[in-house]
Amino acid sequence: MRITGISTHVVGTPWRNLTYVQVHTDEGLTGVGETRMLGHTDALLGYLREAERNHVVGSDPFAVEDLVRRMKYGDYGRAGEIVMSGIACVETACWDIKGKALGVPVWQLLGGRADASDNRVKAYANGWYTVERSPEAFHAAAKIVVERGYRALKLDPFGTGSFELDHAESLRSISLVEAVRDAIGPEAELLVEMHGRFSPATAIRLAKELERFAPSWIEEPVPPENLKALAKVAEKTTLPIATGERIHDRIEFRELFESQAADIIQPDLGHLGGIGEMRKLAATAETHYVLVAPHNVGGSVLTAASLQLAGCTPNFKILEHFNDFADAEIKRVVRGAPEVVDGYFTLSDAPGLGVELDTDAAAEFPQQQARFDLWAEGWEKREGTGK
Repeated sequence: MRITGISTHVVGTPWRNLTYVQVHTDEGLTGVGETRMLGHTDALLGYLREAERNHVVGSDPFAVEDLVRRMKYGDYGRAGEIVMSGIACVETACWDIKGKALGVPVWQLLGGRADASDNRVKAYANGWYTVERSPEAFHAAAKIVVERGYRALKLDPFGTGSFELDHAESLRSISLVEAVRDAIGPEAELLVEMHGRFSPATAIRLAKELERFAPSWIEEPVPPENLKALAKVAEKTTLPIATGERIHDRIEFRELFESQAADIIQPDLGHLGGIGEMRKLAATAETHYVLVAPHNVGGSVLTAASLQLAGCTPNFKILEHFNDFADAEIKRVVRGAPEVVDGYFTLSDAPGLGVELDTDAAAEFPQQQARFDLWAEGWEKREGTGK
């Protein structure tokens, strides 16, 4: 079996473009992968055109390691977000082909279920707080999430906060968390996102204020470039720290593990090079007693791929899910889209990823000038800032 070519399909919304890549073979099997770029979709499509010619066409889709190595190192220049995202799409599609050819789900090819007695994967909701930034509105929105069956949800309550957060904004932000905790009760998991907004001193102060709401983690309390700053926060809070969505190469996690500054890592399968690279990273995290909770802001193909990893990973914690609340209509571009029932996904037994891209439905959501600015007023409404 050989790869004959790839095709790309961009599904657009005002605040995000989702790129789907189909890998085609001479035996008629087609696999699919997905990523979500922020402001770099055209750059990704350009890279994929070159990579198709230079590396992909003529390759054996079963030889995933060889293809990833050539795509990552064969152009000599250091691979960054765009290259690793392109690799992820193609690599994921190859796993999909492999599973279809063998008649088994990808998680079975990766070692089988980590817990043979349970085929569920816990989910947490994001994208649900597209409302007025008030305790009353956040309380009502959070109630809808738990009524939908979710047992965990995440929010960034900090508005346009950057480095410091003044007293009035601190009180307002904490009041939003208090309202959400009241809405969901003491048993549901509450996850607090900081989006790399703060200086260590501010992050430490806010973490102390958040302790009484028992969040399961605080996420990216400081900008991701400085691990010593993250370690400073970790030393001063009892709350678990999650980070890693903006690291695009598993090798770059080495210093994070060595620092012991993170309790949960959040690699994005669509940016880190795909399923195999994520599996290697998860195994390394396990040796450092670190949990894995992938960043997952894409559509249903990326969700399905992340679930393959979840099924075979003993240190997997929980999977993010946007598409019940933000752009729910895009789920129909994927046949067999994973669904959350009573707070959990069910691990599919279908071959490959267990999903298929509906290209006709995808064409109904053309690429947009999507732009998402986390420092713009009202960003939480996810209406986009593109023109």
